[in-house]
Amino acid sequence: MSKAVTNTGRRAGLDRDDMVAAAIALVEAEGVDALTMRRLAGALGVTTNTVYWHVGNRDELILEIIRANAERVAAVPIDGATPRERVFSAARHLWDIAMQNRAVTSLAHQTGNAAAQVHPVEVTLARELEAAGLRGDDLARAQRAIQITVGGFLLSALRRDAAETAATRPRAQMLSTDDGLEPETVEALAAPPDYEAVLDDTLRTIIARHVP
Repeated sequence: MSKAVTNTGRRAGLDRDDMVAAAIALVEAEGVDALTMRRLAGALGVTTNTVYWHVGNRDELILEIIRANAERVAAVPIDGATPRERVFSAARHLWDIAMQNRAVTSLAHQTGNAAAQVHPVEVTLARELEAAGLRGDDLARAQRAIQITVGGFLLSALRRDAAETAATRPRAQMLSTDDGLEPETVEALAAPPDYEAVLDDTLRTIIARHVP
């Protein structure tokens, strides 16, 4: 049974968290362009004024969406029995927050709120690095190495659909046995990259360099 609607257009029991959750669902299901106050009101069965009353304007709603999504990912427990394993788990949260919620990631970048999206995860990573014994400059170098690495992988992965693939590249630009390479090498390099697997290898190498 749906919640009752008052004569002011407010649905009884509806709160700000309900609005934000519905907005996230709308963005994830239909994309960034679907997020309008009118569409959100329709999805909730309330008036547009009710949406404004609960969440303010669209810019405020967007920031709430980004923060709520970031906090949801940051709340995922850190795995690992050793400092390196736990730092790796925290580092992977940076990847997960973007790849598992691409529409919200796109919204964050389009609106200049990328920093708000990753802040809770950055805090978690810094805390795990401190727990591993790092402080000051040592911690900063480790954190930045991890974040820059993840950021680079994300840039490639999120653009891969629009990027040139082996299937669409001109034949002259493709590696081949004519370049003196073995057939299995050519075949492997022609396949789409497994960004996640390569990221894991790279992160473990960086973490081994910085974390005792």
